[in-house]
Amino acid sequence: MRHKYGYNKLHKPTDQRLAMLKSMAVSLFRYERIETTEARAKELRKMVDGIITLVKKGDLSSRRRVINLLLSDKELVKRLYAGKDRFKTRNSGYSRIIQSGARRGDAAKMVLLELVDAA
Repeated sequence: MRHKYGYNKLHKPTDQRLAMLKSMAVSLFRYERIETTEARAKELRKMVDGIITLVKKGDLSSRRRVINLLLSDKELVKRLYAGKDRFKTRNSGYSRIIQSGARRGDAAKMVLLELVDAA
């Protein structure tokens, strides 16, 4: 049994960690695929799935929360809401992690994080 099961702090203070995850989420939604470390990808996947769930909900409150989470990038939010039908049939699992080897400098596990049903 694992007590106090939570999240990975990624060796950063809370404000820096959240800023990093938000900017990575913006990059993921903009390019639909990013390369990052495995630990960061696992944490980002939680945030991305929550954002897509809010987009599918579609009310004003969730739109404001998405704008806040995506660093006030309103053009990106409009694009997300315009294409929300691509995740209509899916209940969860909107992103996929693909192993891509080790980083040359410190041998960290690198992965590709991409949106499922990427066009």
